Amino acid sequence: MKLVLFLLALLLILGVWEMMRHIRHRRRIPLRVHVNGSRGKSSVARLIGAGLKAGGLRVVAKTTGSAAALVHVDGTESPIRRRGGPNIREQLGVFREAVSEECDALVIECMAVRPDLQRACEHSIVRATHGVITNVRPDHLEVMGPTMDDVALSLAGTVPRRAKLFTAEDVYADFLAKRARKSESSCRIATADEVDDDEMAGFGYIEFADNVALALAVCEDAGVERRTALEGMWQVTPDVGALTRWSYEEKGKRVDFINAFAVNDPVSYVKVWQRLGLLADPQQVILLMNVRGDRQRRSKDLAPLLGRELPASRYVLVGEETAVFADLLRRAGVAKTGIEDCSRLDAAGLWDQLAAWSPPGGVVVGIGNIAGIGNRLLDHLRARSQSA
Repeated sequence: MKLVLFLLALLLILGVWEMMRHIRHRRRIPLRVHVNGSRGKSSVARLIGAGLKAGGLRVVAKTTGSAAALVHVDGTESPIRRRGGPNIREQLGVFREAVSEECDALVIECMAVRPDLQRACEHSIVRATHGVITNVRPDHLEVMGPTMDDVALSLAGTVPRRAKLFTAEDVYADFLAKRARKSESSCRIATADEVDDDEMAGFGYIEFADNVALALAVCEDAGVERRTALEGMWQVTPDVGALTRWSYEEKGKRVDFINAFAVNDPVSYVKVWQRLGLLADPQQVILLMNVRGDRQRRSKDLAPLLGRELPASRYVLVGEETAVFADLLRRAGVAKTGIEDCSRLDAAGLWDQLAAWSPPGGVVVGIGNIAGIGNRLLDHLRARSQSA
């Protein structure tokens, strides 16, 4: 019994010591940007980091996204290596690294999904000077739901106290503003129309105007001139899951591939289809769905959408439990002849088959999840681009 009490006391002492050390580290970082939201967190975190750096600040940025990474003060990037599953204590190490690099600003993406852990990330670890909530979308409903009101309430757990909140959300903008006032914080709502077409033309990948407007609002509040911040953002290295479009010549015809694997909620997919003009000629579109077996709720939400609002000439399935998803598609009204199961193909074979099915000038859109075959296909396509 005495040994048990001793060990408990030791753990308590170590916990207190670690938290006191973290508080000292946090005080040494004057500008702390905590990025949360349903979609676009990694993109917005990278944009803010690039904009602040262009303004002369020493910036460390940490993204969780499709591949967790740390962007250092010198602009180099290193992957976040984990021995087990994701744990919010990882953020403590990010603060230690940021302090060791003598940064002026830390831009850190919220890595928690559970509502209680989101609150802990903000109020126990980050205590942001600038809190960011990109948007409120129907994702992770099994954890943050079941309703959209629940999702908004969960994300609002990272509204900072006595600081500043920035958001590009529209439907729940008033709700977030009220939560900010309750926390004695200001609230700045950014909108896509704040960024014009010429400013968006500077990006080498497909970015969304509301993400850019949101990042610019944070950078301008931090004292970085708009044009300076924007020029820094144009040079950003996008997240591996960023919406990108590549073109290839396949046996005398052009075939485009759009990486939309990281977009995985119904509202965002509709926005992508509209943004890229994919509704104009569905016969030119092949939809590649990478099914994740442990995301059954996501599969059930997406299947009806595919046949109704994301029209395509073929629906090609890869990943896990593809037969289950094919059944969901058929129940949603997609013809059996329009569904192809390619889960047994490797990346090279998959691309060859997609290219063969695609008409001249066709577009293949990868959605669902980037893990597994998604990453392998992207690696294969990057290698083709480099060898071309």
